[in-house]
Amino acid sequence: MIKHSAKVMMEAQHSNGDFIKLKGLTGVNVFIHPKPFSFDDKFLSQRPEMEERNFTSPAVEHKIEQVKKRIKNEELAWMFENCYPNTLDTTVDFEYIDGKPDTFIITGDIDVMWLRDSTAQVWPYFELIDRDERLKELFRGLINRQAKCVLLDFCANTSYKGKHKVSERKGDKLKIATGVSESKWEIDSLCYFIRLSYRYYELTGDRSAFDESWDQAMRLVLRTFQKKQRKGDTTSSFFERSQGKRTLSLRYRGKGSPSNPIGLIASAFRPSGDGCMYPFCIPSNLFAVEALGQLSEMYIEVMGNRKFADECMCMGKEVREALDHHAVAEHLNYGKIYAYKVDSYGNKLFPDDPNVLSLISLKYLLSKENYDSNVYFNTRRYLLSNDHRYSFKGKVAEGWGGPHTGLYTIRPMGIILRAMTSEDDEEIMICLKTLIKMHDGSGFMHETFHKDDASGFPRSWFARTNTLFGEMILRLSTQKPKLLKSI
Repeated sequence: MIKHSAKVMMEAQHSNGDFIKLKGLTGVNVFIHPKPFSFDDKFLSQRPEMEERNFTSPAVEHKIEQVKKRIKNEELAWMFENCYPNTLDTTVDFEYIDGKPDTFIITGDIDVMWLRDSTAQVWPYFELIDRDERLKELFRGLINRQAKCVLLDFCANTSYKGKHKVSERKGDKLKIATGVSESKWEIDSLCYFIRLSYRYYELTGDRSAFDESWDQAMRLVLRTFQKKQRKGDTTSSFFERSQGKRTLSLRYRGKGSPSNPIGLIASAFRPSGDGCMYPFCIPSNLFAVEALGQLSEMYIEVMGNRKFADECMCMGKEVREALDHHAVAEHLNYGKIYAYKVDSYGNKLFPDDPNVLSLISLKYLLSKENYDSNVYFNTRRYLLSNDHRYSFKGKVAEGWGGPHTGLYTIRPMGIILRAMTSEDDEEIMICLKTLIKMHDGSGFMHETFHKDDASGFPRSWFARTNTLFGEMILRLSTQKPKLLKSI
């Protein structure tokens, strides 16, 4: 592996085609994975040396050894060993600030933290939280850091480590607070903050992370959701980018599409980062219903505030009722399916981003009571068919992408989610074999690759997909161990 000191300047390609310079994070080493090596190397570990890892957990190391023994395929076991700890190895900046743990997590080759990505990246380590006190501190630190991010800018999707750093997005036609990288309103960013907090409390019962700052941030979350229902303003977001892809800006000179209030929460951007053609993103609203229920529960049990809890539950009920009226449509070939986006005039769109959050990820992400399983499985059949406009089949693999990643590009995240939402052993096995084939000798996942050429990937260091791959293997090792022994 090529190792670069955090002080060394280097260029890395951003997924939107721009270039950024990674100047280093406080205490964080920067790693770029090399081009494919010879398989004669017998699958040598691609992890940093122990002393160069950003964060280590004995519980995680034990889990790696435990799971590797259950995997018959040497190459797949090697990929798991590289991918599962990649977030801890390369992206974590952990310290104590004013006596409180603080955890800043970058997503890979971009030196900023997403609320969504940082939660998703640590998610598969939650099961080990009672075995490693330092790992528990990492989670507390991430809750503290995310509260800071929300209080800094409740619409921001990404933030810098340094609170005084000025955004490099000078072409964005909106005022961005110092410490904020991008202020792109995405519903799921705030949902992930709730998801992280709820899971931490659910597993530990520890209330120490839920202090005054957390309370202020969560109150701001609810107010933001309420404001984005657009009951008093049909275009409550503004974001215009003068450079880069058109999809990364809002329509109508940054104001977004107009709409009538229908009870759903409007989103300026999809989880992919592309601007919304229609303002109401269905999977994001389904996620919000679950998050509001979790927040209500926490305010009863942790904060002892029934009034605010009822307010959260009331809004969740309103959004759920709106989803019942607007989220589902009858497809000619697949029956009732979920739309991906809707406006308030009866129009619906039916693509999907192979992301988390997405339509296909609903079974993975949400509790069963918060989506209709029959509608979901109809939707899943549609998404995996040739009728889905972003479904591609090539020499290397079949899968799907979206407007964010370009024509004929496939996202490994979609293949992983297909495996994680499947009950069919044969389908899961196909996904595993595809993932083995598409890593192109690197031992890691990538953001995208070309359907006909696995070497055609733009980002070699994308920790979020690496960790999701690790989570998939963990699940299979307990739920379908025979598959890992037979591949």
